[in-house]
Amino acid sequence: MTVPFATSDRSSVGLEWELMLADGTSGDLVPRAPEVIDALEADTALERFTVTGELLTNTVEVTSGIGDTVAAAVDDIADAIAAVRSVTNPMGVELLCAGSHPFAQWYDQAVTDKTRYHTLIERTQWWGRNMMIWGIHIHIGVDDVNKVFPIINALAVYLPHLQALSASSPFWAGERTGYCSNRALVFQQLPTAGLPWPLQSWSEFEDYLDDMTSTGVMKDASEVRWDIRPAPRWGTIEVRACDGMSTLPELAAVAALVQVLVEHFSRELDAGNALPTIQPWFLRENKWRAARYGLDARVIVDHDGTQVEVARHLRATMERLSDIAVDMHCAREFAGLESILTQGSSSTRQLMVADAADGDLREVVQHLMREFRAGPTLREHLASLGH
Repeated sequence: MTVPFATSDRSSVGLEWELMLADGTSGDLVPRAPEVIDALEADTALERFTVTGELLTNTVEVTSGIGDTVAAAVDDIADAIAAVRSVTNPMGVELLCAGSHPFAQWYDQAVTDKTRYHTLIERTQWWGRNMMIWGIHIHIGVDDVNKVFPIINALAVYLPHLQALSASSPFWAGERTGYCSNRALVFQQLPTAGLPWPLQSWSEFEDYLDDMTSTGVMKDASEVRWDIRPAPRWGTIEVRACDGMSTLPELAAVAALVQVLVEHFSRELDAGNALPTIQPWFLRENKWRAARYGLDARVIVDHDGTQVEVARHLRATMERLSDIAVDMHCAREFAGLESILTQGSSSTRQLMVADAADGDLREVVQHLMREFRAGPTLREHLASLGH
């Protein structure tokens, strides 16, 4: 099978953000996405952004156009959210985002009426119905198909960093899981999901697709659901490892990190240098550690098994690559990573709110809705609870 890799501008940025729709009072998820999408279809047809459905009818996905910079892509996302709010505000529906909803149950949710989703649920059954997960997808343009898998393999070293920064699913169906990102471990239960196979070349990827399509595992490359995957249609590498980010500045910061890493690795390849990789068993362990401990995880960062606190390694990486952030015109967004490292990820904030509210997860949902609206800070919200 020959799979063409589309032409794209080097290090260009595209963002996808999956958002929950919830009742503004109760915090329960509501199946209103079809109405929202229908109401926006005509008015947004010529916009750079899109608003589409997802697996469940409680979710809308907002997608940017192709941005020369992270800021341009984020502006598209902000415009999309404003458009969605023009419909949801009169409905009394609020938007929020996290890797999971703190208390919603899978059996109360409706699947979007599309063949691809019904096929997925028919095949995956209980695990498929449990996919109450929300994430972000970050696309970065790559200028040479021969760079794709070397960059993917190098990016995999930073998967735990991305998981830890975005961790926002400490609760699942009303229970405290003990994991910062429960979503990371749930999502990998789907066929073709999880860590990318350590392929070395585009031809190996084509062979992989041949094997998977000829045996009926998938129809085409769009059904590859790896944590990092090539997106041949767009000419990009797509990072899918992250939980849904709870705020737009956090989304921008993580997108900037991905853009800077991809550009760094691309420059290394241009200079004839080999990119860093680690053993697949280390990658697997790192993924679990980041899901369990978030920014408190110690991760394995090289072939020798050196272990470093993920926050410390991130700060060293930021210092080393700050000049590239300037070159990519994303220095402001890149610097936003420090706020996450200092204040904690969304999972940390959710757990603090739950503790302050004596475990009332309805308060966690209210916190997420307020935070998404850029409302009160965490400190203000805790004070409002009277604890």
